[in-house]
Amino acid sequence: MAKSHTTRPKRDLYQEVTDKILTLLDQGVPPWRQPITTADGPGMPTSFGTKKPYRGINLFLLAVQAWAHDYSSNYWLTFHQSRSLGAKVRKGEKGSLVVFWKQHATKDKDSGEDVTVPVLRHYVVFNADQVEGLARPDEAPPEEAAFVPIEAASRIVKEYPNPPAIELRGNRACYLPATDRVEIADPHRFESSESFFATLFHELAHSTGAKHRLARDLGEGPSAFGSPDYGKEELVAEMGSAFLCAVAGISPPTIEQSAAYLDGWRRSLKADKKLVIAAAGQGQRAADHILGVTFDS
Repeated sequence: MAKSHTTRPKRDLYQEVTDKILTLLDQGVPPWRQPITTADGPGMPTSFGTKKPYRGINLFLLAVQAWAHDYSSNYWLTFHQSRSLGAKVRKGEKGSLVVFWKQHATKDKDSGEDVTVPVLRHYVVFNADQVEGLARPDEAPPEEAAFVPIEAASRIVKEYPNPPAIELRGNRACYLPATDRVEIADPHRFESSESFFATLFHELAHSTGAKHRLARDLGEGPSAFGSPDYGKEELVAEMGSAFLCAVAGISPPTIEQSAAYLDGWRRSLKADKKLVIAAAGQGQRAADHILGVTFDS
């Protein structure tokens, strides 16, 4: 009698990441508004092995985990990395998802030619606080890391290469693609300097989508509220703002967004499970463009 074989369902990484974000939205807090910081101060979630900060959606996934569990370390590593260093993940600790793109060799369905396509893959990491016997990397001397956050935020705005015009006027904040101009209320009308810069960074992230910058096809005017294009571009700008706030050393305030605003994000994500990963990547590129740096996504 032939043995029957059961096929394990293919893991849907897009859906897993989207579900994590949707859970936080259902709680009334956009995860990109969570402080990208650890319990002992500002710091990006960082690979223990490479000492480089995580990027894109991984930065948000790990930052939220660190915030939720009050981890004091910025460093993350795999189970096998911990063992190779003579350390041990504590019994019962749960790892966190990290996703990455891997080039996969295949054949074009139409032409039959050999091609490579990006495929989403994953691995699991643990915060250094979850690991016993791990020698922590030396932290940077305080004098090297010290700066005044608001001055750093101002410097980011000032050093934006070939920036849009910025006009302090009115009661709103918006980017106008037709004239390549940001309009934002006077800083004194905001509840805090952090709120002003988080909002300004959001609009500057929008401006990177202009044709002569990253060409995200913004059109001549803003998309209709609640439309798919609106939801995607708002996610890109929100995430770009969060990246810039992290670089500036400020945490965007965890504001109470309107129910309609949150519902708009929720509808967009439910309609397209790949949206949040794509938006995080574009938000990272927007921040990179404003900072005048280039990295692989």
